[in-house]
Amino acid sequence: MQPPAVILLSGGLDSAVTLAMAREAGFELNALTFSYGQRHRRELEAAEKVARFLQVRRHLFLDLPLDRFGGSALTADWEVPKDRELKEIPTDIPITYVPARNTVFLSLALAWAEVLGAADIFIGVNALDYSGYPDCRPAFIEAFEQVARLGTRAGVEGRSFTIHTPLIRWTKAQIIRKGWELGVDFSLTHTCYDPTGEGKACGRCDACRLRLKGFLEAGLVDPVPYALSD
Repeated sequence: MQPPAVILLSGGLDSAVTLAMAREAGFELNALTFSYGQRHRRELEAAEKVARFLQVRRHLFLDLPLDRFGGSALTADWEVPKDRELKEIPTDIPITYVPARNTVFLSLALAWAEVLGAADIFIGVNALDYSGYPDCRPAFIEAFEQVARLGTRAGVEGRSFTIHTPLIRWTKAQIIRKGWELGVDFSLTHTCYDPTGEGKACGRCDACRLRLKGFLEAGLVDPVPYALSD
């Protein structure tokens, strides 16, 4: 019998590979996706396609209107940074940081895991390409595991929770190669922070530039359409 796990699935490249790795590890797949008022809502369609492709057992979509707070270029009417030098991307906390997003996401994943009797939660955070995000660091994940142990009935009764972050120290190229090995269909994923009205990736935001760099270094061709290629 497969042990159940909850996997946070955004529809992006990293979360898709994380989901595939959870499947490879023999877990029952329960995917959780949030509609949080993000401007790149195209990723919600991607999450549905990825979940279907990787044959998850359950896939929940939750509405979480973080755009009512604002505070991020992904949830407010702020300009998304474009054409930044790659070396600039990980050096500060970018305005695409959504306040406390992973704290909120992991809390809800933890609640579902407790209901399912699951001890394992997967999240595709990365501390190399996205080290500017404080909620993608190993220290944060370790602290949240402690929160899970102290703040749940399951934890108090002696059941531990593990927050799996298989990609946290990988380069984008390593992530892409692993996804390729596992048969992930990258054409189903969506990474861009500011897609066109037709849903094409802009090719200029930080997320697009890191993705394109990763595919180049992995020696593979990114199958998603980019506005710059028109």
